[in-house]
Amino acid sequence: MTKNHGIVVEHLGRSFGEVHAVRDASFTAEAGSVTALIGPNGSGKTTLMLMLASLLKPDTGTIRIAGFDPLTETTAVRRQLGWMPDVLGSWAALNVRTTLEITGRLYAMDAAASAARAAELLTVVGLDHLADQPTRVLSRGQKQRLSLARALVHDPSVLLLDEPASGLDPAARVDLRTLVRRLAGEGKTILVSSHVLSELDEMADTAVYIGAGVTASDESMAASRLTQRLWRIKAADGGALERALLDHGVPPGAITRDRLEVLTPLGGEAAASDLLTALVGSGVAISTFAPAVGDLEHTFLDLSKGANR
Repeated sequence: MTKNHGIVVEHLGRSFGEVHAVRDASFTAEAGSVTALIGPNGSGKTTLMLMLASLLKPDTGTIRIAGFDPLTETTAVRRQLGWMPDVLGSWAALNVRTTLEITGRLYAMDAAASAARAAELLTVVGLDHLADQPTRVLSRGQKQRLSLARALVHDPSVLLLDEPASGLDPAARVDLRTLVRRLAGEGKTILVSSHVLSELDEMADTAVYIGAGVTASDESMAASRLTQRLWRIKAADGGALERALLDHGVPPGAITRDRLEVLTPLGGEAAASDLLTALVGSGVAISTFAPAVGDLEHTFLDLSKGANR
């Protein structure tokens, strides 16, 4: 079956004078999935997002958003695209409801449709109790919710979310993850950029890594997942656990203690599965067996380390 790519980027580049913000970015993001955009500060993430949002013209390469070219089919792209920047200003004198209604009118919705959509989204993002309050009284997290609602007003098929969880409390972060996964389940293409990699790990289906303006190849991403990372292991009998690790061939120098847990480096899921099977088979009662860092954090650290060598 042919995959439906909501975003297709090929050999994209953009410079600002002598500064090459994006050198060579290529990736696809599929409809019905959440793609994480990760990379260190200064890697080109913001410039890349601005080009995808049709707000910055690339010097080289091509972009397709839901099949449309942002350069030559800008209006069509913006009909399909919901853009949530890291910081989006608001009309301080307007209340929350009116802000959403006006946003709907800007997308050519009639008054009745924009009012109905505003009411729906106020509930979706949890701002219904603040609907009649001026936007200037909103907290940072509440403004992020309003920004997300504005991005969703016209029911776009592609969403670009830049640091959407910034300023949100823990409960609101959980709500955001649930909403993003629901939107992907409805068939939307979602690209999320964030420095909170633990959040992305629970939200994203796949990831794009960009460093020094260049996206990592699929092969590099796959290889990074196989490099060694620490795993946390906890058992009722810590001494028995350490003896079993030594019996399995784990060098003494590769076993460290972290409170009641043992840390040891393993290379990939297969190695972890083999070790867990051996430990259980030796009679050790394992209560915790998990990576010390998430998949995206491990990929980020491994690829960043390689770029700095």
